[in-house]
Amino acid sequence: MHFGALWAVLVLLFKLKKMIDIIKQILYSDLGTSFNNAALLVFRILLAVELFRVHGMKKFRVENGQKEHVPNPLHLPEKLNGLVATFSDTVIPFFIILGLGTRLAVLPTIGVTAIGYFVVHKNDSLEVRDVPYMYTLSLLLLLALGAGTYSLDYYLITFLNN
Repeated sequence: MHFGALWAVLVLLFKLKKMIDIIKQILYSDLGTSFNNAALLVFRILLAVELFRVHGMKKFRVENGQKEHVPNPLHLPEKLNGLVATFSDTVIPFFIILGLGTRLAVLPTIGVTAIGYFVVHKNDSLEVRDVPYMYTLSLLLLLALGAGTYSLDYYLITFLNN
């Protein structure tokens, strides 16, 4: 084997190890006690079920012959805007429940709820603005804390460490 090829393999392995270390840092989450981790599990499940039940299911219902209108304050292409909103409210809740890639998974939904709060509902009453505000805060909490030890993230890290 040529020295250049060997060097390329070593560099690739080094980069792969660094990438795995970054993935571990993103996925790792332990709130210290079983009680705290169980509380976070319950919080994740209740938040995600409500997000899916209230907002996700609306994406599939037809009322008065029309599907839900998804606001588009960023003027994205309509299909992309609808796809992001639908993905955030229907698929992401299952990632949150499972605790799978939680810190990365919540990012699109944080974007949707924060835009709802700061742009779509900026002139509405506090009662209307409260819903996207609470979802944004709750999802930011999951972004900061991660999924905890009762999650697929934790088991994935355990697998990567062995």
